[in-house]
Amino acid sequence: MAASTAVPLSKKSQRAFLEYYRSLQSLQNVTRDTSRSRYERIDREYQRETDLTEAQQRAKAANRSGDADRLQNMTVPVVMPQVESAVVHQTSVFLTGQPIFGVVAAPQFIDEALQLETIFEDNSIRGGWARELMMFFRDGFKYNFSAVEVDWGQEVTQAIVTDVTKSVTQGVAKEIIWSGNRVRRLDPYNTFVDTRVPATEVYKDGEFAGYTEFVSRIKLKSFIAELPDQITANIKPAFESGLGSYTGAKDAGAMNYYIPSVNPDVSEDDYKAGTNWISWACLKDDKEGIQYKDGYELTTLYCKVLPSEFEVKIPKSNTPQIFKLYFVNHEHIIYSELQTNAHNYLPILVGSPQEDGLSYQTKSLADNGAPFQALASGLMNANIASRRRSITDRVLYDPSRISEAHINSANPSAKIPVRPAAYGKQISDAVYQFPYREDQAGQNMQQISTVLGLANTLNGQNQASQGQFVKGNKTLHEFESVMQNANGRDQLTSILLEYQVFIPMKLILKLNTLQFQGGTTVYNRDKDVSVEIDPVKLRTAVLEFRVSDGLVPASKLLNSDSFATALQVFGSSPQIAAEYNVGQLFSYFMKTQGAKITEFEKSPEQVAYEQAMSSWQGLMQLSIEKGADPKAVGPQPLPKDYNYNPQNNKPAPKEQQAPNTQQQGLT
Repeated sequence: MAASTAVPLSKKSQRAFLEYYRSLQSLQNVTRDTSRSRYERIDREYQRETDLTEAQQRAKAANRSGDADRLQNMTVPVVMPQVESAVVHQTSVFLTGQPIFGVVAAPQFIDEALQLETIFEDNSIRGGWARELMMFFRDGFKYNFSAVEVDWGQEVTQAIVTDVTKSVTQGVAKEIIWSGNRVRRLDPYNTFVDTRVPATEVYKDGEFAGYTEFVSRIKLKSFIAELPDQITANIKPAFESGLGSYTGAKDAGAMNYYIPSVNPDVSEDDYKAGTNWISWACLKDDKEGIQYKDGYELTTLYCKVLPSEFEVKIPKSNTPQIFKLYFVNHEHIIYSELQTNAHNYLPILVGSPQEDGLSYQTKSLADNGAPFQALASGLMNANIASRRRSITDRVLYDPSRISEAHINSANPSAKIPVRPAAYGKQISDAVYQFPYREDQAGQNMQQISTVLGLANTLNGQNQASQGQFVKGNKTLHEFESVMQNANGRDQLTSILLEYQVFIPMKLILKLNTLQFQGGTTVYNRDKDVSVEIDPVKLRTAVLEFRVSDGLVPASKLLNSDSFATALQVFGSSPQIAAEYNVGQLFSYFMKTQGAKITEFEKSPEQVAYEQAMSSWQGLMQLSIEKGADPKAVGPQPLPKDYNYNPQNNKPAPKEQQAPNTQQQGLT
């Protein structure tokens, strides 16, 4: 890749890396299994799929078949609303700005700052950064573990060009290589990190981090075709290996791609179901060709190792260096590269919205809300059980007088005949109905409200922050004070995520761009202008850039409120204005706020002409008032005398310039 150097591996080096990979996975078997079980439990709470009782399944089946009389149990929603409210707040803080990451710089580098900001905007739109980061936030509040990969990569894409040899009315697709920053949310179920260090410090202190994904054979084929220098000898064995070909991985389980079983209406096997069209068409592969499988597990591993220990002969082989490797089905290395990024980080960042020093033991927001959801659901289902009893009724009957089939008839209007043994006797003696009383329903509903309030108190939320209407007689000031206090916990989380993830992310994005970005022209959608990217100028200004986001916007980095006040003082004070170039200062401030006013700036020739014209008019007015001869003032200044063209605000052609631009004064 552009951000790294492909490194060929000998057979011995490949075996060493494979053994290293398997050993680090074996060390994590227990922790990964435990984490996956916990994530799956949380997802069931989030999706309200924890009730697997037989009664619930029968009621659900009856409802789906059209029987609306059967009452299902209810899981009171607590976990999902709290998680989503937290996601909404962080999204509003970090992702609603355009662009997501703004750039400010010193006045002499304001144009380079626009270039860097334009690159970030183009990369974010192309890669869907907002979508990836929203899923990243949701993972954090569900599991207190959310991972995102930030790297510089290349992709094969298409550009539309005109081929005059074929047709000028129809474009032709031309294959090009796109390169840029990529931000990708990683699935926590299939992400592994060095657990010997806190999750939020893995990127700088961890030894390894990686993830596994399931891909089809077509996806893997396309992926390998885009690799610059794949390990050719391993490509065919990788395609022919198939899922579970490595026995150790199948036995261990933790290495395999994991799909949680959360929604009972969707089978886990549906995800991995693929179609081998050659087999479907009853055709056989060429025996000398590749015998493809339907699906593969592709693992990406970043590891900080000593190259000398793996028999890799490169400079500084006894210094820790970062390698990136791709494994197919956990046993075939198809690509290896040395990361040459200036930041020298593992490009996988982990966020933990709840960080209290207990590392991986800290409960997530969803963990905190789950017990309250269970308790509220229990109270609600007690009411539903009572309602079921009122509908279905419970009676005692004498089977010698009344048939069981008739007493349990599903037809509510069916007539029940009595047996001969009941002739001449009181029918009421044969049937006894239990009295039905519902004294606790009202109390249960009050208790549910109390439980929901406790859940919100624990996680620092309220009904208004979840978008629910709350009746009351609070004034606007009182309501704003309550909401400000309610958002306090969310603001603490924002600051925590800023230092855990977004500060290193912005550093990685900036250094990757300065190191690997080439010259090109990119359209800035926010400022509606095409920006010429000059990598040389970008690198010259490397130490001057400050990248902002929603939590630390450009207005805070620049202190724009104080800046605007200062401009007003400059404009009203002739003494201060005489000491500074107020016009250039104003232009810089407007650029930092996203306004492009360069095209409206006066040229030096226009400024000189207007000053001369103003001086001539003043002298002429003074001459008329004193009764002097106006001719003594001299001729009126002309634009061409100052190389100024009023039609386009540009210097006039040299042939139109007067030989002498000196003006006469009063004699």
